[in-house]
Amino acid sequence: MTKTPHLYELLICRSLLVDDVLQCLAAYLEQPAEVQMQYEFAARLIDAAEELGLEGNLLRAYLLDRLTNDDNIVSRSVERTKGHISPSLRAAFVHDIEVLEPLLREPPSAFLAFTTLDDYRPGESTMTPGIAALRGMLDRPWTPAKLADALAEYYLRFGCGDISAYRAFRWDDKTGLVGIRHFEPIRFTDLIGYMSQKQQLQSNTLAFLAGRPANNVLLVGARGTGKSSSVKALANEYYSMGLRLVQITKPQLASLPRIMETLRRFASKHFILFLDDLSFEETEPEYKYLKSSIEGSVESRPENVLIYATSNRRHLIKETWHDREAGADEVYKADSMHETISLSDRFGLIINYRSPNQNEYLAIIDHHLRANGVILSPEDLRILGHRWELEHSGRNGRTAQQFVTHYLGQMKDEKPQTL
Repeated sequence: MTKTPHLYELLICRSLLVDDVLQCLAAYLEQPAEVQMQYEFAARLIDAAEELGLEGNLLRAYLLDRLTNDDNIVSRSVERTKGHISPSLRAAFVHDIEVLEPLLREPPSAFLAFTTLDDYRPGESTMTPGIAALRGMLDRPWTPAKLADALAEYYLRFGCGDISAYRAFRWDDKTGLVGIRHFEPIRFTDLIGYMSQKQQLQSNTLAFLAGRPANNVLLVGARGTGKSSSVKALANEYYSMGLRLVQITKPQLASLPRIMETLRRFASKHFILFLDDLSFEETEPEYKYLKSSIEGSVESRPENVLIYATSNRRHLIKETWHDREAGADEVYKADSMHETISLSDRFGLIINYRSPNQNEYLAIIDHHLRANGVILSPEDLRILGHRWELEHSGRNGRTAQQFVTHYLGQMKDEKPQTL
């Protein structure tokens, strides 16, 4: 006979007690004669399955979702100590898994009067690699101690809550980190050309993830050459290695000390602070916050944080010939000139992106068309690509992608050529 679990016995995972779905389950398990309660629980579980993309044994899938997303003292301890938890804390965590064990081992029909939830298929299934590994473990012989250790390892590798669920974040001055749910799924294989630039960027990032010395990076050069896309690709490529992207805006540079302190708490993860399309007027004070954070602040930058910025301008602070003429009577004119270039100099690695040549530009178009099942002859590719370049903002990766979008949109009912 299946043992009836009592969720009020939980020690570490007491956040489960305030979960609406599990509250409904707990009420039914305490009073199984209240048949209406089991249907209320099932209805809420189905709602959660469709919202979260859960599949299979729905009760097990939902519990795993909560265990990996609800903050608890074990997940916080793992983050703070980079994986170490005390024997006493581990024992308390194992106790909680023992409380939940019947719900994790048995199909929902062991507690309910129907089998609908035993092998549920939602409209859209979503499962991260980490969750898939835990699901696979529960399909094999396991013990509460082994599952507790596997969850601790999950917290170390992927984090808990939003840090686990999202690859990228934006910063909100009121609420802090906000996960970006629909983050662009770009990979380095989608970026054509610029092999040297991508290699430099990846090598520096891999050194950072391995705990070796790594530099802050400035990606500079022509517009539309894939600078921003390259940084975004890092978050997709190295998510499972603990890399997360945090995009901040220029006005938020004044909040850098608070942002750094927030990220410092997630010691087992690595963060890239991403500043896109960065440049300053000399009268804008924000650049001084950035200079101080990169190098020069009394408080050291966290070891798990780097700053990556993109810009069309090599020297991030705008300077004109008028500025130089206006300062002709300045006693220490060289000091002012050094001030305008000192910010970019604090980025240890500067990667330059030039505009693509004609062949590289056409290769980008050809790649994206083939990805959509369309092949143009070399002559048609050259004529159409060149015409689009002349009618638009020049030759770059963004212009190439815009041509592909236009071409595919204008195909109407024509069947694309297949590979």
